[in-house]
Amino acid sequence: EMAMGVVKPLEIVDVDHQQCQWCPVPMCPLRFRGKRLVKASKLVIGDTGLMTYLLGLNEERLLHDPILAGHVLENFVIMELKKQLSWNRTKVQLFHFRTQTGQEVDIVLEDLSGRVIGIEVKSSASVAADDFKGLRLLHETIGKRFVRGIVLYAGSEFIPFGSELQALPISALWSGVVQ
Repeated sequence: EMAMGVVKPLEIVDVDHQQCQWCPVPMCPLRFRGKRLVKASKLVIGDTGLMTYLLGLNEERLLHDPILAGHVLENFVIMELKKQLSWNRTKVQLFHFRTQTGQEVDIVLEDLSGRVIGIEVKSSASVAADDFKGLRLLHETIGKRFVRGIVLYAGSEFIPFGSELQALPISALWSGVVQ
C-alpha cells in the first residue's frame, strides 16, 4: 500500500530589523484520502543571503556539501517565486508535497481553479529521469489537475521528459518561462 501524501503550507520567516515574523501561506485546499499524512510544514527563511551568513556558510562549504547547497538553493528559489507571485496576474498559492515514505515535491503552485504545477529544485548541473519521481507521484495523486512538472536545475538546457514534465535551468525564473 502506497502512503498518500499531503500538500502542506510553506512557513515563511521574514527577517526584518532583527525580528523574525512568521508569515504562514494560506491553508491548502487540496485534500487527499489516506491515513498516514505528513503534518510538518517546511520552514523557509525570507533572506537567503542572511540565512547563509547566520549559519556561517561560505562558498567553499557549499561547494563541498551538495546536500546543504541544495537546501540553500531551494530556499532561494522559493523566495524568488514568492516575490514573483506578488505581482503575477494569475493568483497562485505556494505549497509543498511530502509523503510519509519521504517522497516529495519541493514547491507546489495551485491557482484558484485548482490547476497544479509541481517544481523540484536541484543544485546539480545535470538532470535524470529519477529527479521526477516526486512529480510523477503528485501527478498520479491529483490526476487531471496536474498541469506541469518542472525540475529547476543548475544546467543551461531546456530538456523535455514527456508531455507534462521538463527540466529548466534556474535562470528560467527570470526569463518568463516558469509562469
